[in-house]
Amino acid sequence: MKIPTAVLLSLATTSASASVVNLTDDNWETATAGKTVFVKFFAPWCGHCKAMAADWEQLGDEWKGHAIGLIAEVDCTTDDTEALCEDNDIEGFPSIKYGDMLALEDYEGGRDYDSLSVFAKENLKPICSPANLDACSDENKAAIEKFQAMSEEELIKAIEAVEEKIDEADDKKDEEVMKLQETYERLMDEHDAHLKEIKSASHYGLMKSVLSLTEEGKEEL
Repeated sequence: MKIPTAVLLSLATTSASASVVNLTDDNWETATAGKTVFVKFFAPWCGHCKAMAADWEQLGDEWKGHAIGLIAEVDCTTDDTEALCEDNDIEGFPSIKYGDMLALEDYEGGRDYDSLSVFAKENLKPICSPANLDACSDENKAAIEKFQAMSEEELIKAIEAVEEKIDEADDKKDEEVMKLQETYERLMDEHDAHLKEIKSASHYGLMKSVLSLTEEGKEEL
């Protein structure tokens, strides 16, 4: 049986390229060791994901076999990527991130090949980490040395303290946005009431009705 062209094209836009590394909960540590990663978290049914699939594969071809940079993707609809997607707070598709796989940052640029390629060339470079001290400044080396001297419990507490500050910042932002929304709604209510008052006091509707009748009378003449 001949498979319709539309079906073939659909499959082509959702299948992984051989040059794009498929990451899972089981292989990501090994696959990304020593790499600076550019990774796309996606779902096969996502329209935006399909739209950028060819450009992402082209980018993968460009970086295939690179010593440092790695183009990867994670299908968040499969059971073997559940932890990976959850740990990276993936809520929408596609979500594109870059950097050290243990501390990925959000990519907010264009999704076309040219934008992705320029960004990759500027950012897929050796990055400072405990496993790559040669890329660290003296300040970062000192910080790593300090953290390595801490116990696991102390490190967890330190990380939780930072995350608590992040949560507080997010909560404050949400609170301020809510205030802005309330202010906007109040201003719109006041504006609508003011317009109603102006129209009522001037008999605006009656004026327009009289004008309309006058214009109709002229047309009849």
